[in-house]
Amino acid sequence: IKADGGDQVKFDGAMRELRKLGIQVWPSPDVMEQMGAKDALVKVANLNIGLEDTLAYYTEAEFAAGFKKTMAFQPRVIKQNRGSSGEGIWIVKLKTDNYCSNYGERSCDNQEVLILMEANDNHAEEHTVAEFVEFCVNGRNTKSGKWTSKGEGKYLEGGKAAGGQLVDQRFCPRIVEGELRYNMAGDS
Repeated sequence: IKADGGDQVKFDGAMRELRKLGIQVWPSPDVMEQMGAKDALVKVANLNIGLEDTLAYYTEAEFAAGFKKTMAFQPRVIKQNRGSSGEGIWIVKLKTDNYCSNYGERSCDNQEVLILMEANDNHAEEHTVAEFVEFCVNGRNTKSGKWTSKGEGKYLEGGKAAGGQLVDQRFCPRIVEGELRYNMAGDS
C-alpha cells in the first residue's frame, strides 16, 4: 500500500469503518493482527504439517545467519510482516542451483548470487546474498546495490514491537498452480 502511494493506517481505518457499518470486505485489520498471519507457518514448523526450515527473524544477526543456512538448502520465500500487496515478498533462488541435500549441511557465503522475484509485480532482480540481506535490513544504500523494486526494504525497521519481522519459508513450486485463502467472516 505504501509503495503505491497509499497509507496503511488510513486503509486500516477505512476497513474498520466499513466493519462498523456492517459491511464485511475481509477480516478486519484487528483480526489480521491477532491471527499473526505472516508468522503462522513458523508456529507450526515443527508439527507434522510444517516444514522445519520455516523461520522468523527479528534482528539482522538472526536474518543473516538463518537465511544463509536456509538458502543453501532450498529455494525460499522471504516475506516482510507489513502489508498484503506482495511488496516485500520475494521468491529467492540460487543462480548456480547448488543446494545442499540436507537442511543445515552448509550455509551460503555473502558473494553467492541470488535470482529474486518480487510478488507484487513479478519483476526479477539479481543480487548477492550480502546485498539482499543489506536491502532487507537497511534498505537502499551503496552496500545493497541498485534495486528496481518499488519498495524500500528495511523490513526489520522498528523491531518486533513495531512489526519488524521477516518470515523465511521454503518455496513450494506448486504455488504457481494457484492458492486458496480462507477467511471466516462474521461471528462464530
